[in-house]
Amino acid sequence: MNDAGGVVLSVSAEARQLVEPDYAVLDGLIEHTAESKVEALRSVTASLDRLTADLAARGAVPFDAGAGRRPLMWSAHSSTTLDQRHHDKETGRVERTGQVTATVAVRVTVRDMDTLEDLSGVLAAHPSLNVHGVTWHVDWDNPAWPQVRAAAIGAAIHKARDYAAALGATVRHVEHIADAGLLGGDTAPGWRTRKSTAVAARASIEQPGSPALNPLPQELIATIEARFRTTEVSLPGT
Repeated sequence: MNDAGGVVLSVSAEARQLVEPDYAVLDGLIEHTAESKVEALRSVTASLDRLTADLAARGAVPFDAGAGRRPLMWSAHSSTTLDQRHHDKETGRVERTGQVTATVAVRVTVRDMDTLEDLSGVLAAHPSLNVHGVTWHVDWDNPAWPQVRAAAIGAAIHKARDYAAALGATVRHVEHIADAGLLGGDTAPGWRTRKSTAVAARASIEQPGSPALNPLPQELIATIEARFRTTEVSLPGT
């Protein structure tokens, strides 16, 4: 875009920064199989009570709207029962075995990373618990966010200056700074976190002496769009 006041340059820019995670989320499943639904549910409930008691002894509280950012929180957020079935090779039918499996999904959120080793030991001490995933997260107000956003703006300014110099002009002032997509570009979010996931197999977490969880650095990504106006440009041959 060009007018009597110079050229308007539209650019996009991105900045990235690795930071330590603010908290970890461990998702698991308590599972019991018994001869009846009542017995299976009773066993699952007893295992959950033992687990939450061990967590409470380490300062854990139930996760709810008022929990805030406590160092250790837990929630049991879903429960299922399922009649076990098997395929009878002689009849070709899928038939019930007479047993019932009950499960309850458990989530543990930890913010005190120094307690991860102890927490791993607590979880490993409960054989009915299968921890199937660990994810690492960064808070929306992490102090690194302003830094990475400022770096993205700096990158946009450098890019605009490169374009202006190629035209024989200089950047005069900023017209717009926006998250990606707000100036008519793509719809990608202006800032995001590249999450790292650690998956723990049941065998490894139940064995004594299994490795402690190590926090994985998270990549903060800020993407912006910007428009700058340059000084007047005179193209060769015009």
